[in-house]
Amino acid sequence: MRRYPLLCSLLSLTALSAMADTNLSHIRLPAGFSISLLTDQVPGARAMAWGDKGTLFVGSRSGDKVYAVTPGGEVKALGEGLQMPVGVAFHKGDLYVSSINRIVVLRDIEAHLDDPPKAVELPAQFPQETAHGWKFIAFGPDDKLYVPVGAPCNICRPDRERYANLQRMNTDGSAREVVAYGIRNTVGFTWQPQTKQLWFTDNGRDLMGDDKPDDELNKVSRIGEDFGYPDCHQGDLADPEEGRKPCSTFTPPVAKLGPHVAALGLRFYTGEQFPTEYRNNLFIAEHGSWNRSQKIGYRVSRVELNDDGTLKRQSVFAEGWLDSDGEVHGRPADVLVAPDGALLVSDDQNGAIYRISYGKP
Repeated sequence: MRRYPLLCSLLSLTALSAMADTNLSHIRLPAGFSISLLTDQVPGARAMAWGDKGTLFVGSRSGDKVYAVTPGGEVKALGEGLQMPVGVAFHKGDLYVSSINRIVVLRDIEAHLDDPPKAVELPAQFPQETAHGWKFIAFGPDDKLYVPVGAPCNICRPDRERYANLQRMNTDGSAREVVAYGIRNTVGFTWQPQTKQLWFTDNGRDLMGDDKPDDELNKVSRIGEDFGYPDCHQGDLADPEEGRKPCSTFTPPVAKLGPHVAALGLRFYTGEQFPTEYRNNLFIAEHGSWNRSQKIGYRVSRVELNDDGTLKRQSVFAEGWLDSDGEVHGRPADVLVAPDGALLVSDDQNGAIYRISYGKP
């Protein structure tokens, strides 16, 4: 694929080649918004995180490396020998990277993009199953690293202390504990800026038909909360194979996101570029369905919340990666607010990062 260098910096891109404009002409956005291409040189682009010096770090489902996109637009490969290094988290100068059964750290990374340091492996070990084993990771307001472990199956009842949960630990891998249970597979979580509460997406099980169950948007209110897997899906649907406890036993989702949309990365909008009605809204990347006769997802959705954290409204924000004939042009995997208030979207199918802006691009 051709490379489209950024002009001056990632945040001041004002023009694209004709080819890139054509590739994005099918994307539909609300009035006043526009989309542009930052780069298409990040194979399998997944989770994103900002460094202190304006470096955009990007995890990957392709190969054994993660990537750094410099403020000047250059893409550099980092690390090696990693297995599905989907997750990246930047903390006090260091880059934390997920691999299936381990977390590694690249120390003082922004000072060594051209000569990356040897990865330091944290002592915390995770299961080796690749089914739902890839990990989105992030640091919380408590300065701890949060790491999910998905269920090693479509539907089963694994050891709840090892699988289908969300864990946290210190930066050195110590003091590991389970934060929440009953989570089939979360590949995106974030914290509400005002309340500091943890929100996450969860992918529902497959092979129950086109229209059930829905993926979920959940909020953690207390340590040890249980969100229902494998007994209950979408808050009100007992599993036909594993449903042993009533759904009323578990915490229901804040919102049902749609059946098999594959909701992944999500972020609260904390910028000032978008109109005021978008402030503190959630944007969610929908990777798109596979277990459905008619495809769904392949878009970025918007969730508006009431002041008490309940659902106010859901809508589609960016779509067009799935056309009316069912052809897929891209698969959104994560979203991230840029320092200038634009919204970045990663696309692992095209190895691309897009920039959605309001007003003048």
